[in-house]
Amino acid sequence: MNYSTTTTSASRLAAACIIVGIYESGDPGKAAADLDDATDGAIRDLYRRGDISGQLGDARLLLSLPTVRAPRVVVVGLGKRDRFGISAFRQAVAAAMAALKGSKTQDIVNYLSLEDVRDSSPYYLARYTVETIGTALYDFSEMKSSRKNKPLPLKKIGIALKSPGERRAATQGAEHADAIVAAMNLARDLGNLPANVCTPTYLARTAQRLARDIAGLRTQVIGEAQMQRLGMNALLSVTSGTVEPAKLIVMHYKGAAKKAPIVLVGKGITFDTGGISLKPGPGMDEMKYDMCGAAAVMATMSAIATLALPVNVIAIVPACENLPGSTATRPGDIVKSMSGQTIEILNTDAEGRLVLCDAITYARRFKPSLIVDVATLTGACVIALGHHLTAIMSNDDKLADSLAEAGIKADDRGWHMPLGEDFDRQLKSNFADFANVGGREGGAVTAACFLGRFTAGMSWAHLDIAGTAWRSGSKKGSTGRPVPMLTEFVLQQAGILS
Repeated sequence: MNYSTTTTSASRLAAACIIVGIYESGDPGKAAADLDDATDGAIRDLYRRGDISGQLGDARLLLSLPTVRAPRVVVVGLGKRDRFGISAFRQAVAAAMAALKGSKTQDIVNYLSLEDVRDSSPYYLARYTVETIGTALYDFSEMKSSRKNKPLPLKKIGIALKSPGERRAATQGAEHADAIVAAMNLARDLGNLPANVCTPTYLARTAQRLARDIAGLRTQVIGEAQMQRLGMNALLSVTSGTVEPAKLIVMHYKGAAKKAPIVLVGKGITFDTGGISLKPGPGMDEMKYDMCGAAAVMATMSAIATLALPVNVIAIVPACENLPGSTATRPGDIVKSMSGQTIEILNTDAEGRLVLCDAITYARRFKPSLIVDVATLTGACVIALGHHLTAIMSNDDKLADSLAEAGIKADDRGWHMPLGEDFDRQLKSNFADFANVGGREGGAVTAACFLGRFTAGMSWAHLDIAGTAWRSGSKKGSTGRPVPMLTEFVLQQAGILS
């Protein structure tokens, strides 16, 4: 995709399509007001007749407005002027893209970036524009025998600027967004693939392909024999019921000298039946998404390397299946983790924390500056935060606040949830150092407390993305979250953004 910026007025720009807005009050936005003047009040007339609306997200495609050089104009409702913030901006851009569905538009210029968007800047408005359009263009049809829906043949995205002085920041925003969109598409593709295709081996090969294709990336794949020598018995207990071999994927990016690395750990359960603690049948197909943490950290590594950021990052992905079988781990079994701590497995469906704890222990050898694990870990998180916010839990409030702030900036929001001894005590076991579950109450927090037992001396945060990694229902599919949050966080850590 190509990107450009412009300070040319909307009425004079010869793009294939321009996006302008009108507020709920009937007041045209800045570019729409220019069109209104150029067309002797046509925009206001259309509003008065009810042919266009200022309702947020209501978009109408207008063709061949007289004296306007662009043959297509999408007029989108912006809602209330005093509430026009980041979320409304992105909703308006997404609505404009929906209005263009089925057209042959090859280049679009977004003039909504001229509006006064609360808590934003030229950099972020350009980035939100490209990310939102990229998300709208995404289509997963790889497994279909034919493609009935032809995607928009878009080749160029333009961002309108208030002044030439904004060009540098907006260009940087578009470039960063391009890498984020590509990473999100990778994460969404991996999530949407069925489990008979996207196996642990497939994830490992994808990581190896990324290392071949993107300069600066290096991938190492560790098999079960080496895991056994390392003492990763918690991880191996999860994969014991399946014939698919587990993989520990380690991706390295070195963009700075003599800096302790950031380590990202992603849960890679490519299908989760719950094991012997079998899940209910309805909705079990969605357990192919239990590797979305892995997809997110692998995709984030691709964005970091593409942007050649001056930072060192390592991604660790414990990848395996969790299936029942004659050799599967049983409730009540006790295993010794790589850390030497023993775990009573009361519920084999609490498997994500078992693979993550060994991966976190493995991460210690890299002496990281900080570690962030990303996992579709608990249904309790969905009950707590719905499908809107990623849960953030940490032993370091400063790290948690940095991730939450990155989520706000990236419009990929999280919520800082508590940890504490009261929750941790729920993991008590009569037979091992602790159990892998602590009861239904506070389940998302007790899961994080379990992981916290492996992070002594480290600055660590846990992102539970069970509610945000995918959508169900008629729009079922991977979202690509939290790639924007993670990439924003690394950009901040690298000193690229202040």
